[in-house]
Amino acid sequence: MAQFNGFTQQGLTFLQDVRIHNSKDWFDEHRHIYDQQIVTPFRHLVDDLSQSMVLIDPEFETRPAIGKTLSRIHRDTRFSHDKSRYRSQMWLTFKRASKDWKDAPVYFFEITPDFYRYGLGYYSASRQTMDLLRLLMRTEPKAFLAVAKRCKTPFELVGESYKRPLVKEQEAQIADWYNRKSFAVMCTSQNMETVFTDGLVSHLEKGFQQLAPLYHYLMRVEVMKRNPDE
Repeated sequence: MAQFNGFTQQGLTFLQDVRIHNSKDWFDEHRHIYDQQIVTPFRHLVDDLSQSMVLIDPEFETRPAIGKTLSRIHRDTRFSHDKSRYRSQMWLTFKRASKDWKDAPVYFFEITPDFYRYGLGYYSASRQTMDLLRLLMRTEPKAFLAVAKRCKTPFELVGESYKRPLVKEQEAQIADWYNRKSFAVMCTSQNMETVFTDGLVSHLEKGFQQLAPLYHYLMRVEVMKRNPDE
């Protein structure tokens, strides 16, 4: 089995150029670069990460395929003001198969021409999901704080917050999470040298493992959603 040996400058240049030459003719002419320098290394990266990821959750989707663990470069422009045909970034995810994966915890790694980022969180958590998470925070604050403590450097908490606190005089460490409408814990870096070597695999494995307690905590919310009467 082929192993991940890093992305290439040619691949990043392709992502840079697709921002400018966002047309079908240009893409078709340069598709071999996309296939060889973007999709192929992403497939290898998924393969190399899969063994460690299934130790976190044996039910993760690990097939290195577009629409499974790999994003599509073609954009759905039907309901968007931005009519650009192609994305200038690519990402992978590790998540359970779900009809509504946007409302479930997802591990991710994304690469652009200028930076990369990786982490864990929701694409767009529903109000129900966040309300159940807040319930856990209120009933087990010490357990939550122990999980949140693991989500420090190199990660940061991101996501829109409510303008007014949902609970008055709440401990700051909990309130920072409690008042989010949705969230992710991510690391963003412009040190692109990291993505050019096979060392990216161990770099991501270490980060994803650091966030495993948060993943398992969020999966408790998924159990609560499936069994609301328990």
